Amino acid sequence: MDTTHFDGPRFTTDYFGASIPLMEFLGLVPEHIESGLARTRLPWRVELTNSRGDVHGGTLMSVLDFTLSAAARGGLEHGTSMATIDMTTSFFAPATGDLSIEARCLKRGRSIAFCEGEVRNGAGEVVCKASGTFRVIRPKPVSVAP
Repeated sequence: MDTTHFDGPRFTTDYFGASIPLMEFLGLVPEHIESGLARTRLPWRVELTNSRGDVHGGTLMSVLDFTLSAAARGGLEHGTSMATIDMTTSFFAPATGDLSIEARCLKRGRSIAFCEGEVRNGAGEVVCKASGTFRVIRPKPVSVAP
């Protein structure tokens, strides 16, 4: 089997200016971004659950990681990306049903951003929260030949 060429599905969701196949695979819905703030939504589906039927903790961490990093890059020039340095997640209750994720960038310097965010269930209860540190990766300048 040739693994050097991928002819699978093409991902089409715009994740605030980026194409992120994992988030599309998870079904994450980007809702809002502005400088220092991002909101996403995760519709419940059985493929995202653990053996008890709750949304799996790894899924929650993945969507939090993306939403936190989106808050960090909100308002920055197109093509800026983030690399996770550290993320701490605390779980308070089982995550069931459709979930909303909101993240804020607390401080962003030239090369590092600090963010926090939470996941809420349909009743508005916080089921988990995270804080993260991200490396800011700015696009390389395009050189123009004389």
